Amino acid sequence: MRFRSTVDRRRRALGMVTATVVSLSTLLYGAGAVGAAGSGDAAPAPSAPSLQFADPDSQALYGTAYQEALQNLLQTNTITWDPAVYDKSGLMDPGVGIVRAGGGYPQPWTRDASVNSWNATSLLDPALARNTLWSAVDKDADGNLQIQQDDQQWDQVIWVTAAWNHYLVTGDRAFLKDAYRTAADTLTIREHASTAGYNATYGLFTGASFFNDGIAGYPAPPADATESVSTGSMPWPGVATGMFLSTNEVYYAAYTNLANMAGRLGLPAAQVSAYRSRAQALKSAINKHFWNQKTGLYNYMLLADGTTGAYQEGTGLAFALIFGIANPAQARSILAHATEMTWGMPDTYPNWARYSDDQPGRHNAIVWPVVQGLWAKALARQGAQSAFASETARLARLAQGNSGFWEIYNGHTGVVDGGYQRLGDDVKFHWGSQPDQTWSATAFLDMIDSGVFGLGFGDESLTLAPTLPAGWGDVTLHGLHYRDATLDIALHGAGTRIRSITLDGRPQHAAAIPASLTGSHTVEVTLTGAVDQDRDGDGVRDSLDRCPDTAGTPALHGCPDPGHIEAEDALNTGGAKTNVNHTGYSGRAFIDGIWSEGAASSYTLHRATSAPGTGSLTLRYANANGDARTMTLSVDGHAVRQVSFPKVSDSWDSWGTVTVDDIPVSGSHPVVTLSMGAGDSGRINLDWVEFHAAGG
Repeated sequence: MRFRSTVDRRRRALGMVTATVVSLSTLLYGAGAVGAAGSGDAAPAPSAPSLQFADPDSQALYGTAYQEALQNLLQTNTITWDPAVYDKSGLMDPGVGIVRAGGGYPQPWTRDASVNSWNATSLLDPALARNTLWSAVDKDADGNLQIQQDDQQWDQVIWVTAAWNHYLVTGDRAFLKDAYRTAADTLTIREHASTAGYNATYGLFTGASFFNDGIAGYPAPPADATESVSTGSMPWPGVATGMFLSTNEVYYAAYTNLANMAGRLGLPAAQVSAYRSRAQALKSAINKHFWNQKTGLYNYMLLADGTTGAYQEGTGLAFALIFGIANPAQARSILAHATEMTWGMPDTYPNWARYSDDQPGRHNAIVWPVVQGLWAKALARQGAQSAFASETARLARLAQGNSGFWEIYNGHTGVVDGGYQRLGDDVKFHWGSQPDQTWSATAFLDMIDSGVFGLGFGDESLTLAPTLPAGWGDVTLHGLHYRDATLDIALHGAGTRIRSITLDGRPQHAAAIPASLTGSHTVEVTLTGAVDQDRDGDGVRDSLDRCPDTAGTPALHGCPDPGHIEAEDALNTGGAKTNVNHTGYSGRAFIDGIWSEGAASSYTLHRATSAPGTGSLTLRYANANGDARTMTLSVDGHAVRQVSFPKVSDSWDSWGTVTVDDIPVSGSHPVVTLSMGAGDSGRINLDWVEFHAAGG
């Protein structure tokens, strides 16, 4: 679980609901949105866009992940809701659903609702985003609106940025009026709060960091070596009175966006100026107290007694770049000195003394995709092409190898891992990582929408500032709904500089689409200025690499050699995922989760020839069941035969192999799939496959 106060858990327990499943055809072709139980006909929902790369390998990696992320947000995690629990504001539409936090977390929660709306929901389904944002707002006895709050004060504050973004995306002034009232009242409450309020000595806000609601996200002090007070962060006095980078950055953004709201609503100039002054004062305090000239990064924390912590906070560094808190020199320094783990930007770093690489903390030296997404957004805005490409590829591969978007991954192995947390002197509790996490999925959607396509939103237009890495190939976003228009946006070439842009074939002088546009339109953008390096270190430059983000064999143009493919690098779906809880496997992990019909592992065989032929496939597996198990082998979607996997031993640490001959293949990139079909028994673990062409 994520850490929530008792108050929040009690409030939300009444609202625990079962996700309503919408068919994929409904998702794609725009039938009614998911509505509240007993609410009558649902309002129409916009159809989802689609992503199409010209390069088949880019499509297999990024296009597949994008489709999975859309399904996660708009199907799996769009749910019905109980008006008695969620519509405290009185502003929700009973014919529209809300977005929950994800598998294992059936509530929307303020922080998740805000991040998901900011990342993707406001663009993809404005009515759904609006409802989800209002589900996190209460109304008091005097009719005042305020964002829901327990002991996690940043839940309230990040809502303001999400609300401002929602207005920019939609142009909804009625929403803006209520959002301003809600945000202004809530920030006033926060300014005068006795707990997690304002520290006038430092000019900073106190309380837990934006992301780290568990004590595993903090060094000692303010924690102790055994985490003896609480697994949550706010019961710790040093956290409650401490000041942390990301939280103060979120406040800075809130004041800036309150000023923007007030200005758009035509409120008195003095009111707008007051918010901007508070934002500027907070920005100055952040740079005074958190910037560390020696490390070239912002520190993570400042405790009330003046103790500082020269630790790295991934979210804090991302916010410094996204919100413009870092000046250009500081931004360059952050990009030069920030540490990323093998599988992405970690939450906090390095390991606290009580954790290790073998047992990373739940919020320490471990990878959360929501942090990866914020970091990628920051990288794209800084023009860091190679770093952006690598971070986006990591998350796509994590989703590809694990049947979708999970909550947390091990930063060294990429295995699904919830991390550790102490429960006393000797016991470390190993948390589970939850599946179908919405903000993990919306993080990837944002990587594509605001990163690759560079979508930016203003009162009068949608702007484009793309980052298309070398080697990815041309890409088109089809059927994107923007206000009253439906757009097909095509990117050609590679890089970040726009050489030309056309709207319906007519050259444009600016990379902006008017907000007043209606109907269907086509935007063509030609890019230049690509950074042509060797991101995956396989000896092939990205522009010539057929698989530019997967290390492989130069003789095969940078793609993995089909002679040996680790199962953790396959496309794993239907519940199949990485694990390391047995020994004897090769590579960084093995695949388990092949427990029900539909679980599958697919291997793309990058061949040096496209001519039809045959070959043999050897599979390394573990089977400690009492009998032989079966799975179905398919090539390019066509079933070839059922494969039997005899029992290896009584131990899941023992591995065996089975070889299947006379497998027909054709084309340069045939896909071989092992799946648990209707007549299969499954329940084996997979380690790797080897393909050998006949006569080879």
